[in-house]
Amino acid sequence: MNTITRDTVLVALREHIGKENGISAARLVRKISGDMFCLLDERQLRQVIVELRHEGHHIGAHPSAGYYLCRSPAELNEACLFLYERAMTSLTQISAMKRISLPDLAGQLKLPT
Repeated sequence: MNTITRDTVLVALREHIGKENGISAARLVRKISGDMFCLLDERQLRQVIVELRHEGHHIGAHPSAGYYLCRSPAELNEACLFLYERAMTSLTQISAMKRISLPDLAGQLKLPT
């Protein structure tokens, strides 16, 4: 039984290259940790995935596919677009709740407009 670390996640994802070979968070946690599973492990997995992406690892994810290592530049672009759209959805909600236009909010956050 392994703990969820950068190394254990990368080793497990080596068997999941390409979107068509993605693995769900729950299955990835089980693969790394054995049969023991809890929601805190999924949270830890997601945190490790973020850290790995910050280090530059090309880890894609999509609700319909799960986690995977990107196989090509096109797949990496698709994974980045998914993250961008998710971020824009959150920013749109923030702009509505604060009753401020999205371009004004983007300017306040110093985001490219």
